[in-house]
Amino acid sequence: MTDTRPFAITLFGATGFTGGLCARYLADHLPAGTAWAIAGRNTQKLDAVCQQLREAGCTRLPQTLVADVNDLDSLDKLAAASRVVLTTVGPYVNYGEPLVSACVRHGTHYCDLTGEPEFMYNMIDRYHVEAEKNGCAVIHCCGFDSIPHDAGALFTVRAMEAALGAPVQGRLEIEAAVSAAGTFSGGTWQSAITAFGRPRENRDAAQRARRVLNHAYPRRAHGLPQRPHRNPDGGWLCPMPTIDPLVVLRSARALPDYGPDFHYGHFAAVRSLPKLIGGVTGIGALVLGAQIPPLRRRLLAMHASGEGPSEAKRDRSWFRVRFRAHCQGHDVVCQVSGGDPGYSETAKMLAETGMALACDTAMPRRCGVVTPVMALEDRLVERLQAAEMVFEQLR
Repeated sequence: MTDTRPFAITLFGATGFTGGLCARYLADHLPAGTAWAIAGRNTQKLDAVCQQLREAGCTRLPQTLVADVNDLDSLDKLAAASRVVLTTVGPYVNYGEPLVSACVRHGTHYCDLTGEPEFMYNMIDRYHVEAEKNGCAVIHCCGFDSIPHDAGALFTVRAMEAALGAPVQGRLEIEAAVSAAGTFSGGTWQSAITAFGRPRENRDAAQRARRVLNHAYPRRAHGLPQRPHRNPDGGWLCPMPTIDPLVVLRSARALPDYGPDFHYGHFAAVRSLPKLIGGVTGIGALVLGAQIPPLRRRLLAMHASGEGPSEAKRDRSWFRVRFRAHCQGHDVVCQVSGGDPGYSETAKMLAETGMALACDTAMPRRCGVVTPVMALEDRLVERLQAAEMVFEQLR
């Protein structure tokens, strides 16, 4: 990728709530002298973001670019001017593909916050080969979906290697238990309801992507049985119908470090059986309701994109993901934890992924439509640790 492009990073969607947090993080943490931009449809709103950054005392102010997902020429100009494009504009199944297409054509790295399996699978099917050929990384799921889980699984693999005193050779099982207190973003709600309402489209996209993945990454990785069971730390573990295990398993297929027989399970930690039953019932009702058009419209109207909680509420929020691993008679327990998962930490993770691509040498490790770990490997963990996300081995 040429270094003559005017912007190291362009953030698309900076006028939204999460986009605004990401813009502030970039303004505070980009290396001095790094040229960057924010992009969106409305010049006045973009100028307002710049003014807010100025009033906050930021000195690394961005330039502004007008771009719209319905204006393909504007997306081409945005991609051609940037080494890396970050986008917070979802639901991505509705608004994401034109920007992915522009980035792939121009060999521009792309990062988003999607948690939508259909969109991810469609991009693998349609753009993986071309992106790999053009030398760019298209990285989905760069927020709470799915970086703590993807990076945490890699961190746990490294801990198991240390326990074994050698690379992983046999069957490795990792079970992740997710706990959190916080508010999910309006964009996350919109994406989830949209995904729940498209089961056939999700299934068809997965089948098409599977052919691409089987050719590109012939190694296999497997999911652990998805059934509720007791948590060794107390309470219960409930299967989570999220994109996160799909991302972890893709990373495991691409990196030989996960061993020849990798198995991963992804669960929500709940304190009691009634809460487990209530959670399963609630998710089932959302999935069913999202498939009925009038109910889907009402659900979508409940939380609009761009909404978010106060700073005080975000400061009280937290997440924790505990990883239990077993391999060849050895057991290790690792944990990833941080602050507000839906907004502050998600903005941080997206920004750090973009900065790794734009500013670090020898990045990305892999091109094509890839996961965060496939693209950045251990550098992702190092950046997140430096950004005060906690990665620790408990035993």
